[in-house]
Amino acid sequence: MSTRRSTPAARFGLATAVAALLVFALFPVYWMVSTALDPKALTRGSDLLPSGLSFEHFTFAFEKGNFGTYLLNSAIIGIGTILGAALLALFAAVAVARFKFRFRTSVLLMILVVQMVPLEALVIPLYLQMRDYDLLESLLGLSIVYIALSLPFAIWTLRGFVSTVPKEVEEAAYIDGASWFRMFRSVLLPLVAPGLVATSIFAFITAWNEFVFAYTFMKSSDNYTAAVGIFQFFGENSTAWGPVMASSTLVTAPVMIFFIIVHRRLGSGLAAGAVKG
Repeated sequence: MSTRRSTPAARFGLATAVAALLVFALFPVYWMVSTALDPKALTRGSDLLPSGLSFEHFTFAFEKGNFGTYLLNSAIIGIGTILGAALLALFAAVAVARFKFRFRTSVLLMILVVQMVPLEALVIPLYLQMRDYDLLESLLGLSIVYIALSLPFAIWTLRGFVSTVPKEVEEAAYIDGASWFRMFRSVLLPLVAPGLVATSIFAFITAWNEFVFAYTFMKSSDNYTAAVGIFQFFGENSTAWGPVMASSTLVTAPVMIFFIIVHRRLGSGLAAGAVKG
């Protein structure tokens, strides 16, 4: 059986296409970082290279813009969202994947429907609900909102993971004398760990990048998240592009580093979770 070999022209065309895609994807990142380091960012114009390298915009963002507090608020909310969404989604996924109960199919359909609702349609109802529970101006209240927004995707993904675990594995643990919680901790939890990673990343990105709910629920600048903190550098008549790009770099860097570390597990997790939908 003969194998077809690509011609030099085909390889050159493929390499050119890949290079063009990389430039298209990475150029905005380069422009953001280079502008953040450019001491004359406001007058840079369309120059591809910065006029120099300076960290003054980062210093301004931390000292004048209080951006360190905003990053801390985002980190607290992100960690709380990860823990809450992962825990609730895992138990819910086990319930819909392993237990037979009335309206089980309806519950799954409701999860999909909730995922389709535009976030803008939820701002006013959630604002009124948070106000009634006195959770406005609260990192806890915002974390609860982000947990609720992350749950539909997390439950649906983890359900696929739980469904792929053979029931015989759980039954073997029961035969050995394990309780349900012991089986859950020692058998089921390690097998669905890749799915927890995938859903945790999604929950973190949701909480880290979200702007509308954070801007609507938080009026005190001390409670701003990083996404809202960037907005303060946009004035009515002018924009401080240096601090904007510096703060954007600070917001983007943790997410990029996180993705680089766990991208393989994320890809395998999403694929495995979609095996049984």
